[in-house]
Amino acid sequence: MPHATMGITLPTEINIITLNCWGLKFISKLRDERLTEIGRRIASAAPRPHIVALQECFTQEDYETVRRETRSILPYGKFYFSGPFGGGLAILSHWPIEESTMLRYPLNGRPTAFWRGDWYVGKGIACAKIRYGPGPKDIIEVFNTHTHAPYEDSYLCHRLAQSWEMSKLLRGATERGHLVLGLGDFNMRPASLPHRLITAHATLVRDAWRLLHPDSSLGTPDDPLERARRRPVPTADFNLLENGATSDSVYCTWRWSADQQRRLSSKKKSGSDPYAVPPHALDPKGKRLDYVFVADGQRATSPSRRHGNARDGASTRTGWVVKSAKVGMVEPHPRLGCSLSDHFSVEVTIAYHTSSNQRRSPQTRDDPPTRPQAGTGTTKVAHGTAAIDNVTSYLQSPTASETGSQSDHPPTHDRDASQSENNNPRSSHRHAVQRRPPQQSRPLSAPLTPAPELASESDLDLQLDPTHYPAHQDNAPLPSSAYDDVLSTIRAYVRREQSQRRLRAAHFFVWFALWLASLAGIWFVPSRLRFFNFLLLLLGSLGLVAGVVDGLMALLFFGSELRALREFEWEILNAKASAAGGAGPGVVGEDGKVQWERGW
Repeated sequence: MPHATMGITLPTEINIITLNCWGLKFISKLRDERLTEIGRRIASAAPRPHIVALQECFTQEDYETVRRETRSILPYGKFYFSGPFGGGLAILSHWPIEESTMLRYPLNGRPTAFWRGDWYVGKGIACAKIRYGPGPKDIIEVFNTHTHAPYEDSYLCHRLAQSWEMSKLLRGATERGHLVLGLGDFNMRPASLPHRLITAHATLVRDAWRLLHPDSSLGTPDDPLERARRRPVPTADFNLLENGATSDSVYCTWRWSADQQRRLSSKKKSGSDPYAVPPHALDPKGKRLDYVFVADGQRATSPSRRHGNARDGASTRTGWVVKSAKVGMVEPHPRLGCSLSDHFSVEVTIAYHTSSNQRRSPQTRDDPPTRPQAGTGTTKVAHGTAAIDNVTSYLQSPTASETGSQSDHPPTHDRDASQSENNNPRSSHRHAVQRRPPQQSRPLSAPLTPAPELASESDLDLQLDPTHYPAHQDNAPLPSSAYDDVLSTIRAYVRREQSQRRLRAAHFFVWFALWLASLAGIWFVPSRLRFFNFLLLLLGSLGLVAGVVDGLMALLFFGSELRALREFEWEILNAKASAAGGAGPGVVGEDGKVQWERGW
């Protein structure tokens, strides 16, 4: 229940949703129908959301479609403009948005890869400052982003730079003493280097899902980090409920084969039953790319400053903690039968909590009012250990595809029902939440709606313990080797871009020379071969245009990118030196020269 202070109602719980809408104009299928239904799902979500972050909502028309459906519960919103085609970011809020900023990433794709579009949409971070109370610290700073897609290994440098920019914003907001939310499609795996840059550099920032599911997967079974854990291939339910898989799930119809999608469409039109997705079906491609990062900057302030004088040497620990988290928007469109997006949503509830073993007796008159304790739920689920199938044999199966089997159903176990139940990881949980039996098939038109994973009272207390979470596995300080990995990635990418710059500059000079040669050659061609003169001029002019484009890229784009890489490298060198207790680049040494360690 909300708590009234001086006539102002302060929330004790805040519900958050982040969703990649897959709203690419002219590319995404059934965009209008899906975005309308997304708005309806947000409006009818339980618990009622207070803050919603959308990605790949590229047109203002789509944003207004969602706003029409949600304006009764989320009266405030901001659509962010960026790049020639928009950054695709929007934030909806139950409370007023006091300030907003769109910060574009310094490293953000390449204009030469125009078919990918990351550079043209102007990706960045949508920032919003939301006030939920009258106090100077009753502010939520929301940072919504969609980082560069991992098309190939060379783009790792972009995602590292973007994670670093996000970490600086999150860290700065927590130091201002505000509640901080980092939301979006980060295109990274848990515990990967981009993920660690965020959680280690902004030390108070927590990955909400990992707080409640510390043993959840670190990627697909064939990812190096996850392969090292030697876990079995997860089932569809296990990926949804424990691993938090929001992308490439077998439940997502947009990851089905084209033939399966056509059959699904025909079945919906005929009114027959849609496909059933067995919950024990293997899900080797499902992964978590969408995140909710949470940090309570006020927790770092002195208890005596925030809650009055401590008594008997004891301080009261209070602050915002992660109460529940689930994957949402799983149910397909009620009429079309397709998934609402190619991603599922992440839905998190944070609560204002007072540590149970630190609660004081009833307040005295000189104590300021405090918020009531947030409610608690069931104990969080532990990770199962039963083996299911070998990942290598499945991935090499001739019937396996990106979405599963080519048959009407995604792949299932070829064991009987009782053996499937025994081998399902969820069946071995010590504290299972009451859900539908995992071995039971259910139609895709009404798949399991995951119940939020509620943190126990002791888990909520643990989140407030400053002696525990600074040493949390995701927030541990980065070792020197991690900074070296980032630096080696930067320098490898720099060498690539320098080579590209030289080639494109050479292309310009070559075509400029050929164009001059074609002009001179016209004087030596007989007048009866006028058609040859025309071809010579046409080819020379087209080549010059292509050369000029490459020359401008070498002069402007590559130069700007190399300077951004220098900035990124300097900051990583400085962070590495600070972590080691030494002096970073830019410090004047004993020889009177500025120290600058650079590998390019």
